[in-house]
Amino acid sequence: MVKPLAFKGDKRVKKRKAAPMDCDALEETKSRDLSNEAHEDDSWVTADSSGDIGGPVVIVLPSTKPTCIACDTAGKVFTTELENMVEGDPSSAEPHDIRQVWIANRIAGTDSICFKGHHQSIGIFSARSEAISLEETFLCLASTDTPGTFNIRTVGEKFISVTDDGKDIRADAETISFNTTVRIRMQARFKPKLKANKEIKAKEKISKKDLETAVGRKLQDDEVRKLKKARVQGDYHEKLLDVRVKGKHDKYS
Repeated sequence: MVKPLAFKGDKRVKKRKAAPMDCDALEETKSRDLSNEAHEDDSWVTADSSGDIGGPVVIVLPSTKPTCIACDTAGKVFTTELENMVEGDPSSAEPHDIRQVWIANRIAGTDSICFKGHHQSIGIFSARSEAISLEETFLCLASTDTPGTFNIRTVGEKFISVTDDGKDIRADAETISFNTTVRIRMQARFKPKLKANKEIKAKEKISKKDLETAVGRKLQDDEVRKLKKARVQGDYHEKLLDVRVKGKHDKYS
């Protein structure tokens, strides 16, 4: 299920408390909730490589006052100032207006990316196309000078740039320069490395007490490590059974 975008200042709906459940059900619920958190992380992070780019993004321009590329419902593309930042730092920018958000999709079998506006039309120069054509695909080339920045190249091998006053977007820059260098902010849940790390940590995040409850006895440190590792590798229930059986053998030996 697609989750609607959340902005700073939005009120979060409080979840109702669940009824008490048995230990096995509680352990499974904790695991499921932690896994869901990894998929629902709506914080904003900076894309580090072209392979990171996907899902909702904000294209931050190199203007004096931090701005980004936006579009209205008619498909008109323009620049707009960013408000949600930490101490004015554009590398921490988050959108405050849905018009500032684009959906980045990679073209299958290529390194090219298309950008879809909030009104579902495609294109950065004029977001009015209903279908993807070569003109609506771009290469996001990671900058070698400034980590975490990109130069967006068109199919005509020109670069997207912003004018010195930060008011107009152009697509005719012949070479890479300060005015062509942008940051791409994205939601953490779509960043491959963060997504993988969060899922692994979610699987590891179980207390010794929870494991002892599942086994039915006190556990040695090596047994705890073994079970946590099994949760990551996917053979948790088999290892859990092994530890339970070992406990019974030790009891009657």
